[in-house]
Amino acid sequence: MDRVLSMRGIGKSFLGVRVLSGVDLDVAAGEVHAVVGENGAGKSTLMKIICGVHAPDEGTVEIDGRPVSFGHPLDAQRSGIAIIYQEFNLLPERTVAENVFLGREPVRRGLVDRAAMEQATARLLDELGEHSFGPRDAVKRLSVAQQQVVEIVKALSVNARLVVMDEPSAALAEHEVELLYRLIGRLRERGVAVVYISHRLREVFDLADRVTVLKDGKLVTTLPIGEVTPDELIRLMVGRDLGTYFPPRSTGAGEVRLSLHRAGNHKLRDIDLELRAGEIVGIAGLQGSGRSELAKAIFGAEPFATGEMTPSRPRSVREGVALGIGLVTEDRKAEGLALRQSVRDNALLVARATGAKGRDGVGDLLERVRLSPPRQEQEVRYLSGGNQQKVVLAKWMTMAPRVLLFDEPTRGVDVGAKAAIHDLMRELANDGMAIMMISSELPELIGMSDRVVVLRDGRIAGTLPAGPSEEAVMRLAASEVA
Repeated sequence: MDRVLSMRGIGKSFLGVRVLSGVDLDVAAGEVHAVVGENGAGKSTLMKIICGVHAPDEGTVEIDGRPVSFGHPLDAQRSGIAIIYQEFNLLPERTVAENVFLGREPVRRGLVDRAAMEQATARLLDELGEHSFGPRDAVKRLSVAQQQVVEIVKALSVNARLVVMDEPSAALAEHEVELLYRLIGRLRERGVAVVYISHRLREVFDLADRVTVLKDGKLVTTLPIGEVTPDELIRLMVGRDLGTYFPPRSTGAGEVRLSLHRAGNHKLRDIDLELRAGEIVGIAGLQGSGRSELAKAIFGAEPFATGEMTPSRPRSVREGVALGIGLVTEDRKAEGLALRQSVRDNALLVARATGAKGRDGVGDLLERVRLSPPRQEQEVRYLSGGNQQKVVLAKWMTMAPRVLLFDEPTRGVDVGAKAAIHDLMRELANDGMAIMMISSELPELIGMSDRVVVLRDGRIAGTLPAGPSEEAVMRLAASEVA
């Protein structure tokens, strides 16, 4: 095995707290090596050691067989290591070429050689098979998937031998993930080693050659991907058997809590839908099908302009909340939380913003959502993604809504937190709440839903009973609506 990276006995502590202990990791040229584990397992710290952000307290790191010690990320970059973070490090007002060569601009006769910069960028884009944009395009005009291509081109421009990808698909739509797969295939063909961090097990099994499991800062095992099943991998990560991964479905729906008849706005048309007490209704569809727009219209953020909604059609978010409707938004950091405020203040955001009387007992609610640890005065920005999402849930539970809308409820959270959120959603439904769930992860949508409603081009393409096949969902999502 032509090892690009070899790490032995890596240990790291912060303020006396042990976060890594005795971790080994090998990555070969042309290999995609997945690193998985729950939040807090040590994945991020290990990646930062690889990339020169942190120095290990113990252990050794070798690149291409020679010992290295990085004092700065630039040292790692000079050794052929690049990292692509979940939140891209790009300047939106500058061109693609300017971002690729930022801080390393070629100079000719004392001036930046733009022609050389653009030619080199164009060559790398061509090698990746990317022709939808060029080196002179402004980054702000690119899609998220295209911006990710720019990050990969940056890595190749420094002749990276090892590329670390941190949750690379977290911000991508379903159809954009295919481009990511293709790009990783190109890196593999070039002999570039890839360390792939993801909570999405399907991607791990689709892409990885081997997988390393971390738990509580320690190495659990490293296995060829063909020697482990998804259930076994989950068990290795969380240290317990999550069973079927999804809680049992509802045994029966109750009264209608919300109904739509021929409802529409500038993005939705002729929506007929009922949400019943005790039921989880899944909303499926491709990017641009109107899934998030449906949730925002029901909530009053982008109100319906036509049709009927019972009990009534909210014209604003305040009216939506007054009707007993809550919305767990897709982007919890930008739309769901005040990151510099405490857990308690975030849990009371809705009640304070609307002037409504919320439920007492925030501490009890935080325990119910299984916030770990349930410290009310801690700033939300320091919580893991899973715990942040639990605070968003607590925020709405203080209002005891009759209808709760979830848009990508488990995006960017680990498998343990994901299972806890699934359990809580089912508990809320069993208590009589009507729940609508949007998810780009079809296994999650199918496993959690009592019915699946499929949207296409802003209209309902069809409704499927509990437990449909992925093929049945995608057939409706991609077919023409009569």
